[in-house]
Amino acid sequence: MATTTGLDYLRSRTVVDCDTADIEVAKSLGPFQHSTSNQAIILGELLKPSSAEIVASAKADAKILHPKYSSISVEELAVEIGIVRLAVRMSSHIQGTVLVQTNPYHSYSQEKTVVNALRLVQLFQHVQPGFDITRIAIKIPSTWEGMMACHTLELAGVRTLGTMLFTMSQAVLAAEVGCTYISPYVNELRAHIQPGFVDHAKLLPLCRAIQEYYKSTNAKTQVLGASLTSTEEIFSLAGIDRLTISPPLLEQLSTQPKPANAPSLFDVAPTAPLPAPGTSYLNDSGKFQITFSRDLDGASNVKLIEAVNAFCGFQDKLVQLMS
Repeated sequence: MATTTGLDYLRSRTVVDCDTADIEVAKSLGPFQHSTSNQAIILGELLKPSSAEIVASAKADAKILHPKYSSISVEELAVEIGIVRLAVRMSSHIQGTVLVQTNPYHSYSQEKTVVNALRLVQLFQHVQPGFDITRIAIKIPSTWEGMMACHTLELAGVRTLGTMLFTMSQAVLAAEVGCTYISPYVNELRAHIQPGFVDHAKLLPLCRAIQEYYKSTNAKTQVLGASLTSTEEIFSLAGIDRLTISPPLLEQLSTQPKPANAPSLFDVAPTAPLPAPGTSYLNDSGKFQITFSRDLDGASNVKLIEAVNAFCGFQDKLVQLMS
């Protein structure tokens, strides 16, 4: 009898997505529903020798298309084309959606985020004419401006994911604007980029509470847990709508047996508080901003600011690569 692995067990309870643009991961550890990416993941993939052709074609396309998209630099356009080319390549090796992230420099501009997202959708059609728009979701930072951009995009038929999400107030607003997905960061971003840093305030209970709240309000938004650092964290979220998991953790899950004792937060009642019935932020930016900024005495706001700054740094490196 075949051994049931940790990955098999997880898939029996949760939709598993891959947090990578590497098609070899999809081939060897799939099948996966969705694939997620961000500027850090894209940079790592484009720096591989195997991606040299994608970088070269992105640069060439950007020079040709720049007159149509002259509001950004040729290099920024080349970055976006590179992101889309990697997503299109990955789409052949997954069953569902490719999720790509907007330029983090637009995190506090609704207008620029909307323009950026629509440009990405158009670039999919350039790279692969007829690409199914329902297989695209745009990841947007969960600032007030980002959430308002999600509202506009969802009304226009573009699926969105509210990323860099650390609080219940962000989750409430994301559902109100109609985000298709949200990604609560279990660990703040520093856990992945600062050697030796450990997040001692992991947001595992928040993931559980958000999903319970969404069920209670019949929200269409799905919870896609992200920023995981161990299989223990993953097993504690078995039962969540979706998880996006990095290649190293996927490898661990695929080689270790099903855990004999893997308690999940989704087997018990939520411990984090749920919002009061009727809680709304959609028409009150001030209420949202003060509630969000006061969460954990400002620590959640700091996490968001640091994540945006970090992704801006990766964006800078991508632009340099395309120079």
